[in-house]
Amino acid sequence: MEIITQSALETQKLGEKIGRNLISQKIKSKIFCLYGDLGSGKTTFIQGVAKGLGIKKRVISPTFMFIRMYQQEHRTKCIEQRFYHIDLYRINKVEEAKGLGLQEIFEDKEAIVAIEWVERIKEILPKKRIDIYFDYVSENQRKINIIR
Repeated sequence: MEIITQSALETQKLGEKIGRNLISQKIKSKIFCLYGDLGSGKTTFIQGVAKGLGIKKRVISPTFMFIRMYQQEHRTKCIEQRFYHIDLYRINKVEEAKGLGLQEIFEDKEAIVAIEWVERIKEILPKKRIDIYFDYVSENQRKINIIR
């Protein structure tokens, strides 16, 4: 599915809609692999997903920490949802990522995972995932391709 957003707010709203669909279980896969250059909208999209999941905390890119985990307890469900935002910008090869605990995160059935710069660990990615490609079209426009 290809979507053209006209602003950062529209990109964030798309992520928010996906976050809400994750809660309602309209979307089954819970691992999102985000591809795209700097400034293409990946972090903005992830901020929207977090908002759609009901996370109130400010979501910022974990570039120097690699992984940030957010939790939100939903009033309508008796679950505690973990949302992992992973940024692998500073990883150059898959061996550098092995000590981060990614396999454990991927196997966590209650977790929702969004990974930026995922092409750096493609060899260890689970098969069941959603790939999302972000392309810079103009200052405000982004082309987003979602592949399930």
